[in-house]
Amino acid sequence: MTPQLQQAIRLLQYSNIELAAFVETELERNPLLEHETGDDPTDILPDRAAATAADGSDDSQLAALEFSGASTAADDAIDSDPGSLFPDATPTEIANGDHSGPSSEGPQMSGWETLIQRNGSSDTDGGSIEDQLTEQASLKDHLLGQAGLAFPDRIDHLISTHIIDMCDDAGYIDGDLVILGDKLGIEQTRIERILGVLQGFDPTGVCARSLAECLRLQLIERDRYDPIMARLIDNLALLGQHNIPALRRAVGVDSDELAEMIEEVRALEPKPGLRFGRVMTQPVVPDVYVRAARDGGWHVELNTDTLPRVLVNRSYYSLVSATSRHAGDKDYLLDCLQSANWLVKSLDQRARTILKVAEEIVRQQDAFLSYGVQHLRPINLKTVADEIKMHESTVSRVTSNKYVSTPRGIFELKYFFTSAIQSADSDTEAHSSEAVRYRIKQLIDAELPTAILSDDKIVDKLKDQGIDIARRTVAKYREGMRISSSVQRRREKSLALAGERQRSIA
Repeated sequence: MTPQLQQAIRLLQYSNIELAAFVETELERNPLLEHETGDDPTDILPDRAAATAADGSDDSQLAALEFSGASTAADDAIDSDPGSLFPDATPTEIANGDHSGPSSEGPQMSGWETLIQRNGSSDTDGGSIEDQLTEQASLKDHLLGQAGLAFPDRIDHLISTHIIDMCDDAGYIDGDLVILGDKLGIEQTRIERILGVLQGFDPTGVCARSLAECLRLQLIERDRYDPIMARLIDNLALLGQHNIPALRRAVGVDSDELAEMIEEVRALEPKPGLRFGRVMTQPVVPDVYVRAARDGGWHVELNTDTLPRVLVNRSYYSLVSATSRHAGDKDYLLDCLQSANWLVKSLDQRARTILKVAEEIVRQQDAFLSYGVQHLRPINLKTVADEIKMHESTVSRVTSNKYVSTPRGIFELKYFFTSAIQSADSDTEAHSSEAVRYRIKQLIDAELPTAILSDDKIVDKLKDQGIDIARRTVAKYREGMRISSSVQRRREKSLALAGERQRSIA
């Protein structure tokens, strides 16, 4: 393939951010390219006949790549198994099956379970986008400012700086202090003494080496750390597993007192460092908008704000080429003109291809847009590619890192490609795996604390609804949505009931 053809393939799979960065690079490199500033959107598209005449190329190369059913060598190399490019992912949760929008809430593990299992994921505070995008003082800067006052000795200050550098965003020591002592040639007792001072810094609980130590520091600061509470902190693993009977035996208190202690511990801050500056959150900008049309259908349009608007400055090319006397200069200008023309045509082709794929996906998933996730159809790359006369690999590239804004929320285009689950009735259409996930979540959300559904019971209920599914598939989907097992859910809901009874008594 020619370099230009390879470039056209790359443009297809670029996200809008990657595309903007690529175009900016080309604008700096190519003197014949410039930003389009006019209000007429047709200005960004050059005359195709003139462009072809100027660069001597044939549009059929790009057209064959994008719109024919024939596979190219690159297609075969990249997409030998197009279906594998879209593995099942955790679905975007929808609050219900009516016309209400999608919910950002889902059955996720609590911050406590996450911390106890130490999987390192961070939770959000539910703040506004403006709060998340505002630059804040970092935890490191905050601690270094306190260290400058707390350690007048130069060596102590140096050691404290090394320890602060070992803190992660949550405020925990990420590393071995013994190794640090060996590295600096400092005795461990001195490092422990300096660590003790650091653990008295604001926020309380910072520079801890474990969740238990973080909570212990906060309880000591509140004068609530006694031998009974110490036994609870020493058995946090049982709390994370919601194994209340074993925890009650380990702590040595009755159920009511244990419930009070658990509520007190839950009021602490498990990640004290996260209230300081974090990595800026980049909001998702949709590439395509889908809106309800007056005729009852759907109107699909590109988000023009994400499309680079560039022009080829032919006047500048004519002026400079007319005054150039060296053959090398003219060759360079011709190369720049050909490259600029190809880029503008490739951007135009990319936009048209994205729109065509999005329109077909909307047509295929009309029921989802109208009635909710339960009506999501099982489609794959071939389904869409056959309808719009493109190759599967082209559809794969187009749907990669592209987002569509619908009345039900913003989704990645590949969200709509789901595997099919056989219907219990052979005459009925197969079900989308996303729709089945949603039904599993509905069943679990509706279960009573006294009637927790096992995976086998969920299988039976789904078969009653016409969905033929294996128990191991139910377990896989449930775990993918981060929903606990039936045993764990029974413990969680029993603990929640005990807490409600305690609050009602109080």
